[in-house]
Amino acid sequence: MRWGDMRESENVEDRTGMPGGGFPLGGGMKLGLGSIIIILIGSLVFGINPLEMLGVISGGPETAPPQQPSPGYGPQTPPAPGAHPAPKSQDAEFSARVLGDTEDVWSAVFKAGGSRYEPPKLVLYRGGVRSACGSTSAAAGPFYCPGDRSLYLDTSFFRELHDRFGAPGDFAQAYVIAHEVGHHVQNLLGTMGQFDTEAQRAGPRGRNDLSVRLELQADCLAGVWGHSASERGLLDPGDVDEGLAAAASVGDDRLQKQQTGRVNPETWTHGSSEQRTTWFRRGFDSGNASQCDTFSGGV
Repeated sequence: MRWGDMRESENVEDRTGMPGGGFPLGGGMKLGLGSIIIILIGSLVFGINPLEMLGVISGGPETAPPQQPSPGYGPQTPPAPGAHPAPKSQDAEFSARVLGDTEDVWSAVFKAGGSRYEPPKLVLYRGGVRSACGSTSAAAGPFYCPGDRSLYLDTSFFRELHDRFGAPGDFAQAYVIAHEVGHHVQNLLGTMGQFDTEAQRAGPRGRNDLSVRLELQADCLAGVWGHSASERGLLDPGDVDEGLAAAASVGDDRLQKQQTGRVNPETWTHGSSEQRTTWFRRGFDSGNASQCDTFSGGV
């Protein structure tokens, strides 16, 4: 993928230099319904068991304001006048450029629809991070927090994507970011608010079904961005296969099979490998967000 030709976003906050993510985990806080819904919405995009997620998150509901920086947390101190800023890591630059490209694509889509796209912030961190959705360990994987409209990514996940999930390649990594941006698009369009309302009315199985539909739509929206990148000549041969492999590698059925040796569709929150690749492909082939309606009919 020719990511070096993509515009670099300025909406990136790099916290990777903050030891331990700048916060203690635990603390005995209880999770309310709002926090559980946020876990379903913004977290677990890559198949982490919700029970595992509950063990590493603590904090308030999604409506809580962003936490104020505590000592050793937040933006790094600007360099002194005349000093050279620390060089960016390749992962940080890659993430900023992919984010910048999604900004350009979705800005054009929203403008064509008569509205304005408000880009999210991307927070890069190591080990753990605090957001408006609570304090989160990197074990939860990349996630989007509606409460502060930010994407959170521990870039070491890129290596995990290769080593644990068997999905190498830069387009596979770009898919991770584009999927989270898809959740931001859902938030701007009001889809997440509708999900929140319906999920509170539904039972456990109903909430799981809604969560699957939400995640599959984000996969489709990631495909819409991929279509645009392909049309502009930014993809190399094999990139689409990398994206499809990444989507398949984090299907609930595959992850359950790996973890327990059994598959239980009733507990899925993100969809099967086949579902995830199907919806990513639909977005990629059409390049049209209107083709990403996962809430009408079967998935």
